[in-house]
Amino acid sequence: MKTELLRDFELFLIKLGSVPEDKIKFYIYWVRRFLKFCNYQFDNINQKNVSQYLDSLEADEKVKDWQVKQAADAVILYVEKYLNRSLNQALSPTKDSESTAIDPKRTLQWKQTLEEAKDAIRLRHFSLSTEKTYLGWISRFKTFLKDRDPNSLEANDMKNYLTHLARFGRVSASTQNQAFNALLFLYRHILHKEVEDLTSVPRAKRRINLPTVLGRDEVKNLLSHLNGVYLLMGQLMYGCGLRLMECLRLRIKDIDFENSLLMVRSGKGEKDRALMIPARIKEEFSKHIASVKEIHEQDLKMGYGEVYLPDALDKKYPDAPREWGWQWVFPAEKLSVDPRTGKVMRWHIHPSAIQRAVKEAVIKTGLPKKASCHTLRHSFATHLLEAGHNIRTIQELLGHKHVNTTMIYTHVIRKRPAEIRSPLDGL
Repeated sequence: MKTELLRDFELFLIKLGSVPEDKIKFYIYWVRRFLKFCNYQFDNINQKNVSQYLDSLEADEKVKDWQVKQAADAVILYVEKYLNRSLNQALSPTKDSESTAIDPKRTLQWKQTLEEAKDAIRLRHFSLSTEKTYLGWISRFKTFLKDRDPNSLEANDMKNYLTHLARFGRVSASTQNQAFNALLFLYRHILHKEVEDLTSVPRAKRRINLPTVLGRDEVKNLLSHLNGVYLLMGQLMYGCGLRLMECLRLRIKDIDFENSLLMVRSGKGEKDRALMIPARIKEEFSKHIASVKEIHEQDLKMGYGEVYLPDALDKKYPDAPREWGWQWVFPAEKLSVDPRTGKVMRWHIHPSAIQRAVKEAVIKTGLPKKASCHTLRHSFATHLLEAGHNIRTIQELLGHKHVNTTMIYTHVIRKRPAEIRSPLDGL
């Protein structure tokens, strides 16, 4: 029955002709997920559930913005064109609907609230990704409240939204925590209201998964399918145990070839740590730095050459953004406009570029495992542990706050079923 419904919709899209043939399968995918979200009950297909479904996609870190837009197009086509139901059908006016009607005054109040939140985030020097995430959750919270006056909000409104996310949004534990932190910031620093007892709010359970780890030959094979700057980045992530963003945010001043050291500044938890530069890539790494210097000198000649500096250091040291030591180790190919300052500068390589390169390398290698950039870091830790290095040493190299986080790798080594003899074999 479910398959027949989607097959009919597929034929409808083909006949409609407005969706490219190579995109139809994706439209079917998003509608299938929507129907599952509605428990395949046609009575549940309404404007509210469409909004909640799209909110859940938007809150999912794995779903990109363009995918959310594609999903919205697919679901609207399904409901309005295929099922012939209007999503904008007016509800009969009631006292409640009149009281929650959007008026220009409240729209302005929320606009000011969002601006205050943006200023407060920048004052605390949060990253651009954190800014986008927090403002996104506050906007979704605003929609959930139907643009009610922000000054009238109470702790229960936040609890109700978090409960809604847990029960109907079907979000992961990390996504729910993200929403929690964003709203807590809104209440404490913008609305100046304390939220005390949140024990009644249902929380999504965090799954404890053993990390995916590659064998030494698998790592070697994977790296052999990376080229140029992506190979160097892959070698650093595996050879030093770097997180993806730690690798991308390396500055020239963080590299010490004389002592074979690499400094990670303001890593996760705002911690600094020193790591060894693998001897086998030292020469190639040095050549790469020389090529980056040429790019920087060319930028300076063109009147550019600035990079983003953390903690408003550019105000304290106006010339620092152009200095060689502050330049990115892995600069982007093109100059871009900083969304906060409007200045033309060179950013580091976008994370999606190296993620895409690693994904393609995994496919070419034919690995059956679901490997990513972070898998190289997991493999670094596991291989050091297998080599007999102390767990505390590995904890420091990885930058873990608690040794318990590092201990997960001992489970990866211990729980290898292939090394355990089945009792059946002893009969």
